[in-house]
Amino acid sequence: MTLKVPLRPRRSIAPALIAVFALVLGLATPAAAEPAPTAPPNEGGTPTVVTLRANLEAAAAGFIEAENQLNASKAKQAEYEAQLRSAEAEMARVRGGVAKYATEAYKTGRLGVISMMLSSSTTDAFLDRARAIDMMTQRDQGSLNTYLAAKKNATDSKIAIEAQIAEQAAATAEMQKRKTAAEKALAAAGGTATRTNVDWATLPTARPAPRNSDGTWPSETCSEDDPTPADGCITPRTLYMLNETHRLGWNWYVSCYRPGDKYEHPKGRACDWAAYPTGFVDKSAKDANKVYGDRLAEFFAKNASALGVMYVVWYCQIWQVGVGWHRYNSTGSKCGDSPAGDHTNHVHVSIY
Repeated sequence: MTLKVPLRPRRSIAPALIAVFALVLGLATPAAAEPAPTAPPNEGGTPTVVTLRANLEAAAAGFIEAENQLNASKAKQAEYEAQLRSAEAEMARVRGGVAKYATEAYKTGRLGVISMMLSSSTTDAFLDRARAIDMMTQRDQGSLNTYLAAKKNATDSKIAIEAQIAEQAAATAEMQKRKTAAEKALAAAGGTATRTNVDWATLPTARPAPRNSDGTWPSETCSEDDPTPADGCITPRTLYMLNETHRLGWNWYVSCYRPGDKYEHPKGRACDWAAYPTGFVDKSAKDANKVYGDRLAEFFAKNASALGVMYVVWYCQIWQVGVGWHRYNSTGSKCGDSPAGDHTNHVHVSIY
């Protein structure tokens, strides 16, 4: 006699499968992964911080404008020095002929030339000598004119070089003035100087953003579409910085334009780079996330001249063009009290 084992109803398999799937999927829920991203950070801060940022923006812009004038003046000086070298070389080339002309004129004088012509035995000889003397006079006069023109060019070039040196001195003084203003603003807000913990030699070098022919930055407006989720406008130089930074490997979440906000975001001249891959997380970056932010912040500092960076804010510190890194406590007594305000969850960069 064969025993028959009763089969389990098919519907009993479904709960078991559901339970297995739930267990597997549960391992990938947000609770076990990175915290959910937040909205773009509110960088407001206290009135003291608002004043500090405004002062630093003015100081940075003034520093860069003075630096532009310095670079343009140096370029002009190089042009004038090239003109001076060319004029001096031309003077040296014709100096021998001019000296010879002067000697002959002194020896012969007008009577000597006339006597030589009158001593001709025939009319044809007289005319031939007259033509020869005329050609010699034209040649020598041409050399003399060339020499005098070269001498004038040399004199003008020297005067122009002296003017450029004076302009450079004024630009350098203005840069120092702006640097001092930034240092005073930072000191008033408790921003003591700090040191970097990233070796710049390990960071990539950015390709320089487009400049004017004299080395200055072109004036720009918020004229380009912001390709980040912020969906607004940014300046061409900010867009260049964005693309160049992406090209060199920093591809985590970034947001630029922000309407109605303080500082440079509504002007299209600033971007916030999250220290987390998917967005702004309301907690301070640690471990690999902090290393990402450290290196990104220092990348902007290293390539400030190439990209037109005014200042960088990261992890309770601010890097200002001309003055370097200083402490930056924006919201609370302890760094990280407010990840957004203290910039411990994102790197802020402002572009001139």
